[in-house]
Amino acid sequence: MNVLWIMADQLRWDYLSCYGHPHLHTPNIDKLAARGVKFDRAYVQSPVCGPSRMSAYTGRYTRSHGCTWNGFPLRVGEPTLADHLRDIGVRSVLVGKTHMVPDLEGMQRLGIDPDSEVGQRVAQCGFEAFDRDDGLHPPGQYDPNPRYNDWLKSQGITDENGWEDRANAAIGADGERVSGWLLETNHLPADIPEEMSETPYMTRRAMEFMEGAGNQPWMCHLSFIKPHWPYIVPAPYHDMYGPEHIIPAVRSEAEKDDPQPVFGAYMESRICRSFSRDKVRDRVIPAYMGLIKQIDDQLGLLFDWMEDRGMMEDTMIVMSSDHGDYLGDHWMGEKDLFHDQSVRVPLIISDPRPEANVTRGTSSDALVEMIDLAPTFLKSFGGPELPHILEGRDLTPLLWGEPTPWRQYAISEYDYGTREARLILGNPEQDARLVMCCDQRWKYMQAEGYRPMLFDLETDPQELTDLGASDLSEHVEVRARMEAAISNWARQHHTRTTKTKDWIEAVAGKEPPGVLIGFWDESEFEEVFGKPFAERP
Repeated sequence: MNVLWIMADQLRWDYLSCYGHPHLHTPNIDKLAARGVKFDRAYVQSPVCGPSRMSAYTGRYTRSHGCTWNGFPLRVGEPTLADHLRDIGVRSVLVGKTHMVPDLEGMQRLGIDPDSEVGQRVAQCGFEAFDRDDGLHPPGQYDPNPRYNDWLKSQGITDENGWEDRANAAIGADGERVSGWLLETNHLPADIPEEMSETPYMTRRAMEFMEGAGNQPWMCHLSFIKPHWPYIVPAPYHDMYGPEHIIPAVRSEAEKDDPQPVFGAYMESRICRSFSRDKVRDRVIPAYMGLIKQIDDQLGLLFDWMEDRGMMEDTMIVMSSDHGDYLGDHWMGEKDLFHDQSVRVPLIISDPRPEANVTRGTSSDALVEMIDLAPTFLKSFGGPELPHILEGRDLTPLLWGEPTPWRQYAISEYDYGTREARLILGNPEQDARLVMCCDQRWKYMQAEGYRPMLFDLETDPQELTDLGASDLSEHVEVRARMEAAISNWARQHHTRTTKTKDWIEAVAGKEPPGVLIGFWDESEFEEVFGKPFAERP
């Protein structure tokens, strides 16, 4: 079996029709859900690109792999899913974005040439980069060899930076070129033919890989760089949606009354003040919806192409996201805190194996973490369990309808040391750390140096009433329980990856050969080992 792992960047869980959006119809993703399991309570391990993806790619929590924000390198030696799959003969191929930053200092310290085969593997999070394109930044900042701009030039678009000047720009009313970075332009069509924009390009590149993959088993990570900003999309998607399709913002004036300090600082920050304006939402959200519709259309082409070649019968297909987007909800922009708009993501898994027939077209409310994908993929290829490294849980029992004890809590973390909110608060960067813990009913946010936040998802699913300062005994007890759950999680082994549980059990209570500690005399030795001291190893 092969695996196609699709990830859309900054895709909210509730902006797909199979998750309930009333106006944005995504029939091809819906068909995928009808072929598999739709997970309704999937959480990322950090609500920002870099650390979220590093958790997904390593199967480990943010505190374990150490990449706590964008631009923070994944340290040399941190094992990844692609490394584990390579060990069992599976190709792990990237088409699109990873947001991976290589640990060049670590490679230099260890004498690893970044241009060598090993160096490239370390720099690409273990993936074989068929076509890496992070897209969001000037060429070369994240992309060691961005090909999209070169491809645009081969198609007659001669701009030096076609991504910036054409795919993410538009033509204004007076014929001038305007940047898609400016939110006021997001209602305009991107100045590029639709078939030459980023999403179709990445889809075709994935097809090219799969067409020539041969007989070696593979995992292809098709990682779209949209609907992430810049929120601009080519015709005909730019005007498919209008004000009548914009869902009212989920927010209340009460949220501004004595807010939890970190939340309050974010609401004061420039980006959040911008997205709190209705005119911003009116320009951004229709374009955001158009970008998602384009992804769904391209996935329809991809799935039909796979069906024609018989690939749907032996390929596990996964649809996911690295985090959401506030879009003005809770007076927020971007994705910096732990409301569902940010930390909850869509996750759909279509498993072609016959054992999964019993769950096709169903939904699961199990608390799922994105780190669960790594052990799931490894298991699907017949690989070993690696519980001393992988902190996620294999989802196969949920895909096959097998009764299994599941986790009580989901965890997500965030380091806001680089953000404007920390400067507003004036706290030291080492204290700028947030941890979310949620169960089936409650969501709790621990904030170093400040009071927590607490939401009752049963009575307040929109998370508008913060109970973090409530003195009701029930809320006091829930906060204590959640705090204890975080403490228990934090005390677990997170970095002991070089020895397995079986190895530890095998040596427990024994000293290394030739080491004799605490024996009084030879008779005591003989009593313990049942042989004369002279026959010691």
